[in-house]
Amino acid sequence: MDSTLQWITENQEVLIGYAIKFVVALLILIAGRIIANTVARVMGNGMRKREMDNAVVSFMAAIVKSVIFIAAILMALSHVGVQTTSFIAILGAAGLAIGLALQGSLSNIASGVLLIMFRPMRAGEYVEAGGVAGTVESITIFQTILKTPDNKVVFVPNAQITNDSITNYSREELRRIDLVVGVSYSADLRKTKEVLEEVLKADPRILEEPAMNIQVNELGASSVDFIVRPWVKVGDYWPTRWDLNREIKMALDKNEIAIPFPQMDIHFYKD
Repeated sequence: MDSTLQWITENQEVLIGYAIKFVVALLILIAGRIIANTVARVMGNGMRKREMDNAVVSFMAAIVKSVIFIAAILMALSHVGVQTTSFIAILGAAGLAIGLALQGSLSNIASGVLLIMFRPMRAGEYVEAGGVAGTVESITIFQTILKTPDNKVVFVPNAQITNDSITNYSREELRRIDLVVGVSYSADLRKTKEVLEEVLKADPRILEEPAMNIQVNELGASSVDFIVRPWVKVGDYWPTRWDLNREIKMALDKNEIAIPFPQMDIHFYKD
């Protein structure tokens, strides 16, 4: 006991120095934790104001919080005299090994970050991406969740989406309906155009601006093909398209304008 007290007395200055360093290191950790939580919270609030997906917000906030806290740990260890160079080397080697092992997953994460930054699609929008068409449910860390019109949920890897083209059908307020109507070569083309115009004008969902376009587009093998291109609001696209197909057929029948079937002439030769 006496020897212990004597050792403490002799090394009192050294012990006080280590105690101060330990307290300062502890304060660094506490400050790092507070700073990490504050930065993650501020960043999360900013991302939510941009209407980003909550899963993505949580993921990015967790990454920022982890990076800041790891930096605080390294600073605290360095302050108490621990050589952090070896720790950094070990972390670098471990990061390289993990990166090589998880190339696909990291590619999906990076693609998810790109989707967040450039926002080519948002939750609730109808898109065609990665070979799948559907409404965006959410963008997660590794994959984007789409719900198809027949209520199937499809999980598409983020890398597959960013490596392909993305068609967003909901971003603009207006959308054009493209129909092709084929009539017989014996049909009166002027009357046919008038009938098509009457059908379109009778539908209140068809917009006056941009103006509709009805033209003879092609002289086909069996029919004269009209293009019918009215503009509607995005939400009215499919109901209007389906109704127009029905109303155009009924109007052509009423005016005795035939829609021909594909025809083929067969010639027989007798030897």
